[in-house]
Amino acid sequence: MSAPGENLRINGDRLWDSIHAMAEIGPGIAGGSNRQTVTDEDAKGRALFQKWCEDAGMSMGVDEMGTMFMRREGTDPDALPVYVGSHLDTQPTGGRYDGVLGVLGALEVVRTLNDLDIKTKHPIVVTNWTNEEGTRFAPAMMASGVFAGIFPKEEAYAKTDAAGLTFGDELERIGWKGEEEVGARKMHAFLELHIEQGPILEAEGVDIGVVTHGQGLRWIECTVTGKESHTGSTPMPMRKNAGRGLAQITELVHEIAMDNAPNAVGAVGHIDVYPNSRNIIPGKVVFTIDFRSHELDRLNGMVKRFEKEAPELCKALDVEFSHEIVGQFDPPAFDKTLVNSIREAAERLGYSHKDIISGAGHDACWVNKVAPTAMIMCPCVDGLSHNEAEDISKEWSSAGANVLFHAVVEAAEIAS
Repeated sequence: MSAPGENLRINGDRLWDSIHAMAEIGPGIAGGSNRQTVTDEDAKGRALFQKWCEDAGMSMGVDEMGTMFMRREGTDPDALPVYVGSHLDTQPTGGRYDGVLGVLGALEVVRTLNDLDIKTKHPIVVTNWTNEEGTRFAPAMMASGVFAGIFPKEEAYAKTDAAGLTFGDELERIGWKGEEEVGARKMHAFLELHIEQGPILEAEGVDIGVVTHGQGLRWIECTVTGKESHTGSTPMPMRKNAGRGLAQITELVHEIAMDNAPNAVGAVGHIDVYPNSRNIIPGKVVFTIDFRSHELDRLNGMVKRFEKEAPELCKALDVEFSHEIVGQFDPPAFDKTLVNSIREAAERLGYSHKDIISGAGHDACWVNKVAPTAMIMCPCVDGLSHNEAEDISKEWSSAGANVLFHAVVEAAEIAS
């Protein structure tokens, strides 16, 4: 594969304008975005994206999960397409760039190819995956997960939101339930541009994150059971305080993560305390632990240590402990050829870069199971994301999209 010349770059102003035009649909209350999956706002954002893509000469396909595939033809009808994109749905109080940069950066790749009258051997398919965020309907990365065979389509359709509405019904209601079989498409490659959602690139003054791996995760739901009793009249030696189990396990999780740093993280997240009264000693606490690492052996070792030591802590407190792994995926390693093309593109374009691990889940993590995949990241201010104050600069978005352009064109091959 031949690389495009270093003088070839996207139109950074056009990309920036498109990002902020999309943000006008489903605006948040503090400058960000509220364009949750399969809402009316999502439908409007999809329609605008469709128009832009069709204006750029692309044709649309939509699968049964509502994922949009916008195709620019290649010169070889038998060549598998290069897919590139991310997601347009947001958190309820999301930023303007999470996911959107990757979709509109992909559109900008095609627009730039049109401007330069460059044809590629492989078709290029700009992709908007449905329900990456997983906020309204869990789990996250839903459509790409069904595409990769991680969970069944009917199971996804049956997921409900807080109002009891099902994903399948809402997808049909907004008019974006396609007829194409999910997962039927074959890919030559998939590339995704995304903001880092962490502080490393900005803190180190680096332009481009070359993502070599994603983090695997284990979500462990724990229950500590003691005995509810009055806080004023129960002698200290006679208490069975489930809250102490939570407190000591929280410290254990932190200790395990610190012992495996910098290649792992861990924390206690969701917590329910029963009966949650100010004058009753907690009789039960249910909470979830999130362990993550890009090294599978390390991740499994952390879980094994936790499963050994947590029950011992609780036994010493005279409370009962049980646990269940309620979420997991192994760390993805991205395609070495694509990763190297991203690294070389950054070098060619004069951008500083470093290899990084993606701390968050992305559609690329599931697609990686069925096609060669890689990711590019650009900095975000203070590492802040999933927040209306999320921010990047136009220069960062342009740098990321320029590297994306070069990596996509190299994978798709300029037609002779």
